[in-house]
Amino acid sequence: QVQLVESGGGLVQNGGSLRLSCAASGRTINIYTMGWFRQAPGKEREFVARIRWRFIDTYYADSVKGRFTISKENPKNTVYLQMNNLKPEDTAVYYCAAGTTATHFDSWGQGTQVTISS
Repeated sequence: QVQLVESGGGLVQNGGSLRLSCAASGRTINIYTMGWFRQAPGKEREFVARIRWRFIDTYYADSVKGRFTISKENPKNTVYLQMNNLKPEDTAVYYCAAGTTATHFDSWGQGTQVTISS
């Protein structure tokens, strides 16, 4: 099993930036993909971005393309989400996830709150 711990959330103004980090531990050898999801109040959890653990290809939700960048540091077992030009609609709890296939995520972090003030 993989354990995930997110950090980096907070409160920023409209148009600001934040970088989220997610540190993985445990059976990281089984990780195929890492991703970020978010859940806003009253809404379902939605996909934000993902990256294959042993390659560099990335995928993004249309709502964040051009503003968010997912990256990783394999030696540190860490994945990042750089978020620029943040908007109030980006306000949500952001979750890190790890999967053993391209799109199936088996392990989840506890979440970190991101709030954008207008």
